Amino acid sequence: MAPSRLFADRADAGRRLADILPPLDGDVLVLGLARGGVPVAAEVARALGAPLDVLVVRKVGHPLQPEYALGAVSEDGIALPDDLPDAMVQPQLERARRQAQELRGPRGRAPIEGRCAVVVDDGLATGRSMEVALTTVAEHRAARVVMAVPVAAGPGFRRLGERWEVHAVEVLEPPDFFAVGQFYSDFAQVSDQEVADLLRESDSPQRV
Repeated sequence: MAPSRLFADRADAGRRLADILPPLDGDVLVLGLARGGVPVAAEVARALGAPLDVLVVRKVGHPLQPEYALGAVSEDGIALPDDLPDAMVQPQLERARRQAQELRGPRGRAPIEGRCAVVVDDGLATGRSMEVALTTVAEHRAARVVMAVPVAAGPGFRRLGERWEVHAVEVLEPPDFFAVGQFYSDFAQVSDQEVADLLRESDSPQRV
């Protein structure tokens, strides 16, 4: 049986996630997936003494059933799977770029090239959005690409682990894992304002 309520909230999850990460050498940048991953990433960045930024990835839904994700696209236009129709990708790409600009405000985007990029979300279910995020970071020529999540479903975690460096506090197998929120006592929706506030409060001297 799956352990329930592993984390009090996303901040608690971020602190516990930071504790299990291996040594991360060099210039580290922590990237939180918008929106729910940013409160987790903020705690990881604080523990590592690293700057924080956001990475926006939006799901591409089926035209007849938008809640059913066929894939995902990042703010940089990286879409997976590769055969997603452009007519479905383009609207979500435009929303992703708009959201990223609104969240960062005047502070701009942190450079990724040559850095150890730690990509954080509040959990991993299918791994579709995370795969797009990791691919995007790699396209920016990060020196090291690391995925870090508090809790993950085994199939997605292992699939991403075939290509990337992946870490999780807990990895659980279906049917014990059916939704990320089941492992949080407080899994309230994160607002754009909360994300913007966390980014603004973060210590990020290398931001451009």
